[in-house]
Amino acid sequence: MAPDDAEQEEEQPWKQLQTLTDQGDAASLDELVNELEPTARLRAFSRLDEEEQAKLMQLVSPENAADLIEDLPDAHAATLIEQIDVPQAADIVEELDSDQGADLLADLDREDASAILAQMEPESAGEVRKLITYADDVAGGLMAPEEFACPQAATVSDFIDDFRANRAERGELPQRIMLIDRNRRLVGGVEIADVLIADRSTRLSTLSRPVVPVTDSAKLDEVAEYFDRYETLGAPVVDSDRVLVGRLRRSAVDEALAHRAQEDQLKSQGIVGGEELRSMPIATRTKRRLSWLSINILLNVMAASVIAYFEDTLSAVIALAVFLPIVSDMSGCSGFQAVAVSMRELTLGIVQPRDVLRVWWKEVSVGVLNGLVLGIMIGIVAYLWKGNVVLGLVVGAALGLNTILAASIGGTIPLILKGFRSDPAIASGPVLTTITDMCGFFFVLWLATLALPWLT
Repeated sequence: MAPDDAEQEEEQPWKQLQTLTDQGDAASLDELVNELEPTARLRAFSRLDEEEQAKLMQLVSPENAADLIEDLPDAHAATLIEQIDVPQAADIVEELDSDQGADLLADLDREDASAILAQMEPESAGEVRKLITYADDVAGGLMAPEEFACPQAATVSDFIDDFRANRAERGELPQRIMLIDRNRRLVGGVEIADVLIADRSTRLSTLSRPVVPVTDSAKLDEVAEYFDRYETLGAPVVDSDRVLVGRLRRSAVDEALAHRAQEDQLKSQGIVGGEELRSMPIATRTKRRLSWLSINILLNVMAASVIAYFEDTLSAVIALAVFLPIVSDMSGCSGFQAVAVSMRELTLGIVQPRDVLRVWWKEVSVGVLNGLVLGIMIGIVAYLWKGNVVLGLVVGAALGLNTILAASIGGTIPLILKGFRSDPAIASGPVLTTITDMCGFFFVLWLATLALPWLT
């Protein structure tokens, strides 16, 4: 490496982080982390190994450590937190939003989470304890504690004085102020614009308007539908007794939807844990990938066994070998199109597992038309190549039949798996691929066996 290249390498942010971490220079590390943009910060941090990452987290300030934690997948963040002294870990969790802190602690062992909570400030620990009981895909798991709830008897002056006295904690002015009764039940909301133009002596209850809350048990798709319907930036969250328990931001819902989409994409590629960075422990990454790959190799052996069964036919008509991958691949593409539509409709709540027969009929209708067109196309190709009409009919019929099968299975398998409480994002792909491969090979070789006298 030339001297100039070495100097450029030394100037790379990750290299600077590594050097400062090895030197234990906390002040310089804090300064560097503050200077880096979030994307550059994550890229640089990810280049460090796990031991260096944990050491860096203990050297920087809790605020900067929290910023780093926010950028990481939950499982990775939990692994790092477990390697940090409990008092420091508690300081870091306190710097996170309460909903993020709850998600992080939920990934820890119960003993580790309890130890961290015991070291946190009572108020912060209480908020996290309340949120950690919720699943991360419901409104309660996405909400933040309500900061702008006022008694219905309060006046405009009471609200303004309280906001000024607690400005640092309150942050920006809310879109609405929630009004509660003595039992903290939600009774209405007041638009901040109405508060700003009202007399200071005006009771907030006289400015109140009806508010439609979100229940803390509402699923992510229900919450997304709520925000699409009401076009608001935030929503009050209540429990089954209509007690106000938090506030849900639209931005939190959008982030959760994007996160789920990314996880589903990774799951569909066989990464079972959903989230992965190359800076995560090799053993963890290997285990996640092998859990799918080891099953997939067995499924491929099953598909290959079909070819072995018809070995004599394939030996007699070697041209069939060219069309076997075409038939299985084209049918697989048709099936994955159907899987994508079903996954989307499941996510939106348009279909349920009980709709499997209706979905099957819809996909069969499309599969018949697509299979007919694709079968004719590949049949013509086979005829023009070998000048054998029967070969064209065999290959075309096999592709047509397999396309119908793939579309119908691809449309229904996510619903069936969902009905059995399996994750369709993980299992749909391997199941569909195995079936389309096995059946595609079978249709080609079985039809060829029946027509063997006219093919040789």
